[in-house]
Amino acid sequence: MRPTVVKLGGSLIEHGALAQLLAIAERHSAVVAPGGGRFADAVREAQARLGFSDAAAHRMAILAMEQVSHLLLDRAPGFSACASRADFEASSGRPALWLPRRMASSAPLPASWDVTSDSLALWLAGALGARKLVLVKAAEAPATSVPAEWARAGLVDGHFPRLAEAFAGEIVCVGRASPEALAEAISAPFGVAA
Repeated sequence: MRPTVVKLGGSLIEHGALAQLLAIAERHSAVVAPGGGRFADAVREAQARLGFSDAAAHRMAILAMEQVSHLLLDRAPGFSACASRADFEASSGRPALWLPRRMASSAPLPASWDVTSDSLALWLAGALGARKLVLVKAAEAPATSVPAEWARAGLVDGHFPRLAEAFAGEIVCVGRASPEALAEAISAPFGVAA
């Protein structure tokens, strides 16, 4: 069974719709990939002040995502915590939440701010053979379905379009953290835009 990966942006941890978004992902047995939110912002700020390398910042931002995963697991204990491919295989068909530290740290991706949690979620979707990646954003959804245009508009990181070209599944972007749009995007058959 090919899963659907739902990437919840880190800013959504303070959004009023978070509980609904998690409930929808859980009901549809989705795999949730977290953003880094305020924790990743703290890494950016510390790098600007302290001057450590992008490679170190990349690893620290992955740890920020892991922190958000633990926060989400606390809010939605019905998800299986998955840190490895074996964990995902064991939870097949059930809702899962990605603990990214182990897998993302060894992903063959550039260690820079050109790769954020959006690209890492897309990499995970490819690694799991997902049928669909749904990006849930607090911002307005893009008018286009072209990832390169999303990157130009600053909605996703600069590396995302390259990964999107190689992804065999579908990529959908839901704006305004809309629970209704997320439910529709997950349920829609392959090739039918939400």
